[in-house]
Amino acid sequence: MRHTRVAVEPGVCYGRTNVPVAETFAEEAAAVRAGLPDRPRLVWTSPATRCVRLAESLGGPLRVDERLWELNFGEWEGRRWETFHDARSDAWAVDPWNGRPPGGESGAEMSARVAAVREDIWAEARGGDGVVAVVAHAGVLRAWRHLTGRTTLEEAMAWPVPFGSVWPDELAKSGEGPEEVVGGCR
Repeated sequence: MRHTRVAVEPGVCYGRTNVPVAETFAEEAAAVRAGLPDRPRLVWTSPATRCVRLAESLGGPLRVDERLWELNFGEWEGRRWETFHDARSDAWAVDPWNGRPPGGESGAEMSARVAAVREDIWAEARGGDGVVAVVAHAGVLRAWRHLTGRTTLEEAMAWPVPFGSVWPDELAKSGEGPEEVVGGCR
């Protein structure tokens, strides 16, 4: 699932920046909980405050994992997108998979760490009954979806991931693990 809305002015790049949750957090967290089939037996979460807050509200024990952070936008973090329009940002916009923001990481690098944590989450999900939830970011969930092997990179990157959404990911029912809810496994 994706974290809930944040209290950030629209147009600000905040991938790795810890930002506060919006005033609507309580209502959004309640809606997320209502979208789960059961209380999770374990919740994996990005270390971002916006993810940890939602993960804590789900009621299961937490496993905070650095590999679930959003893409590292390096020098662009905390800045308005339009303030760094130059050759580097243009190149990254054309090829975010291989391009890298100054001091940041490429989409391929993020995907590699998501692949590694995904394997650990699958192993945990196979080890017991009940929901194993994951609270992360839109970029992480798009990479996760692409890793199922059933979407192109372009399709995964265009996939809308609203704030506070819980995603049954039928694309992951490939026999490699239990039925999956993007952001969680059951």
